[in-house]
Amino acid sequence: MSYELVFEVERGDFETAGGASRKIKKTLQQLGISSKIIRKVSIAGYEGEMNLAIHSWGGTILLQVEEKEIILTIQDSGPGIPDLHLAMTEGWSTAGVEAQRMGFGAGMGLPNMDRNADHFEIESKVGNGTKILMKFFL
Repeated sequence: MSYELVFEVERGDFETAGGASRKIKKTLQQLGISSKIIRKVSIAGYEGEMNLAIHSWGGTILLQVEEKEIILTIQDSGPGIPDLHLAMTEGWSTAGVEAQRMGFGAGMGLPNMDRNADHFEIESKVGNGTKILMKFFL
């Protein structure tokens, strides 16, 4: 089995934010993936999607379903994360006032992605953007 979908996420688009995560969940259900895996992928995907909308200049979510794993790749075009260690700390956030007013910015996005993925990698360069690779083993 090999399946691939790409979702575009725009900066500040809070009206449609969460839509990609819902489509990913529905796709995995249609493919017969276990509910335990779907839950983990859905949580990590939603956190990544919201990070794109809140913090980036826009980006993509790539869903790949392979025989033994599901891969989520989240990539944006900036602004990048100056201190990855600090960004991985629960409760630390750079979310603006608008996002906080809507209930976002609790500083749990990256830690939740790391916690739910079986494999988590993040790389970021200030001015160039961030790439997150998550694997979920089937």
